[in-house]
Amino acid sequence: MTISPLQKERLLYAPKLPGMLRHGISEICVREGAETQSVADQEKIKALFPNTYGKKEITFEKGKNTSAAKKQVVGVILSGGQAPGGHNVVCGLYDALKATDANNVLYGFKGGPSGLLEDDYIEFTDDFIDQYRNTGGFDIIGSGRTKLETEEQFAIAAEVAKKHGITAIVIIGGDDSNTNAAVLAEYFAAHNTGVQVIGCPKTIDGDLKNEDIECSFGFDTATKTYSEVIGNIERDANSAKKYWHFVKVMGRSASHVALECALETQPNICLISEEVAEKKMSLSSIADYIADSVAARAAKGMNFGVAIIPEGVVEFVPEFSVLISEINELLAGSKADEFNALPTWKDKYAFIENGLTKESMAVFAILPETIQQQLFLERDPHGNVQVSLIESEKLFSALVKAKLEERRKAGTYSGKFNPLHHFFGYEGRCAFPSNFDADYCYSLGYNAFMLIQYGYNGYLSKISNLSKPADEWIAGGMPITKMMNMERRHGEDKPVIRKALVELDGKPFKFFEANREKWAVETCYTFPGAIQYYGPSSVCDITTKTLALEKGE
Repeated sequence: MTISPLQKERLLYAPKLPGMLRHGISEICVREGAETQSVADQEKIKALFPNTYGKKEITFEKGKNTSAAKKQVVGVILSGGQAPGGHNVVCGLYDALKATDANNVLYGFKGGPSGLLEDDYIEFTDDFIDQYRNTGGFDIIGSGRTKLETEEQFAIAAEVAKKHGITAIVIIGGDDSNTNAAVLAEYFAAHNTGVQVIGCPKTIDGDLKNEDIECSFGFDTATKTYSEVIGNIERDANSAKKYWHFVKVMGRSASHVALECALETQPNICLISEEVAEKKMSLSSIADYIADSVAARAAKGMNFGVAIIPEGVVEFVPEFSVLISEINELLAGSKADEFNALPTWKDKYAFIENGLTKESMAVFAILPETIQQQLFLERDPHGNVQVSLIESEKLFSALVKAKLEERRKAGTYSGKFNPLHHFFGYEGRCAFPSNFDADYCYSLGYNAFMLIQYGYNGYLSKISNLSKPADEWIAGGMPITKMMNMERRHGEDKPVIRKALVELDGKPFKFFEANREKWAVETCYTFPGAIQYYGPSSVCDITTKTLALEKGE
């Protein structure tokens, strides 16, 4: 395998561990905290998880290791979308496991949860794992989105575990993956399999967090990667002075990525989906809001700017959500075949006009034709519109252009508006992890093994105090059920981990809110530059603006 000079250097980087995990495994003990309960629907969650609910939070600290000595055979799974640092979770898990007993074994199940069900795995060795230290991606074993949620799947997983003598399984994933980890842990406990399940919090979207999980891994690196490129675009915009750049960033359910990138780069516009929903903003009002910035800057001779658009913002626009619901209903069952058989877009448009309410048709009519057609692209497995396929950055630039033309005709606008479009998503998911993510992920993996060694099941590996230097981080664990509530999914009530949305009364949003009027009119761009791996800690180990603001720093 050919590797770059940077990768050669990164392979040699020694991740920093929290102070209490540096004592040597024989000198790490457990301090138990209070019993826990779920964030909501306590009785329902307790009834669904009788064997794993209400367990105590725990913290690791210096002291005599009192865990029972036994050979550990551990399986690890990467689940869901990629996030920078995943390889280091595996490396931290492997190093702790081997430091305890060289005879311990780590299996990597390939291609996500399906690897466990299909018994498709590799056994990690020093030589193999050393190729992946501090690197981006999930290519060490691959990932997948198979859900572990049926009794049949759990039974297969138990059989595979029994076949290999597996004592624990570590699932590295987001909210859905860790929900599955909790359900699998409950099954294993209920059937006395002796197999533990530990989760690790991963997602670049930043929506797997709460009072215990300060940050999901990958968020730091991904937002720094996007912010670097947005900063480059800002510099280019301020140099050429003739383009408005509309930049869509990942984050379908929450706007943490967009907000962090805005805090890092200070663009002229950043939409926050949660605010759009809170204020019940229409497409027209959002377009007017952006057009106001374009016009104000044009009046100062600045016919350029940068707008950040969260991937899922259109789902938070009430009138658009109603439109999507009506389209889903319009194409339900055999009606989809009838629609698809129509020969021209004109015929299809008439079909749509016939089937939508007057209010939704009014919304549909103002959309650019390309966006209208995107709403009728390939459906998801449930027959619904795939909102993530909608090019919202092009939607809003088109709506803004129409607004500006109206103002031009009214004599209130005389500037130029030349939009360019970008989508930053996959570019950040497999980047070389920042020092923060390299350290954080290695700690999560190392800590996961400590939870295994002490016999915990249905727990999430937890590293906190993350805004401080790594030696001040606190390692421990919390029951996954603590994060759960009941939600309606596909017509059924399901236990799920509650997604964390941007808090409009939180410090990060309040800081943004206090500055955005100035940013909208003036050119206040900041240029974060590339992620730094070598140099002063104040540059190399710095965390996100979001975390710093949340911790009052």
